[in-house]
Amino acid sequence: MFLRDKYAHAIQTAKGKFFGGAEEREGKLYWKGTVATEAEKNEIWTAIKTIPTWRDDIVADIQVTGGPAAAGAAAATTGKTYTVKAGDTLGAIAKEHLGNAGAYTQIFELNKDQLTDPNKIKPGQVLRLP
Repeated sequence: MFLRDKYAHAIQTAKGKFFGGAEEREGKLYWKGTVATEAEKNEIWTAIKTIPTWRDDIVADIQVTGGPAAAGAAAATTGKTYTVKAGDTLGAIAKEHLGNAGAYTQIFELNKDQLTDPNKIKPGQVLRLP
């Protein structure tokens, strides 16, 4: 049985809350990404822990980016997302959705879990928008 199948409940629980991925390698399921609140993180962990062997199967890095403990407007999200298309830039996305190309930095900050450079976005990436 593949680990993704074994943890289908946890993966389903994470949908819409967890921004990142779960990847199988070396016999483990690696989770890496972010959630908006500590409560969402705990909900995902509760689902993971329904499998008795979770300690042997899971390596997780789930960071909280929003909620009451977070500071700054960049941490708060509207729940809106945008799927990158070929030829897109963060500036163009910011201008279209935020009304100001210079607001690309807000999008970059909000998506640092998957972006390392504001000039390197890839088609298919789903970015959170402020």
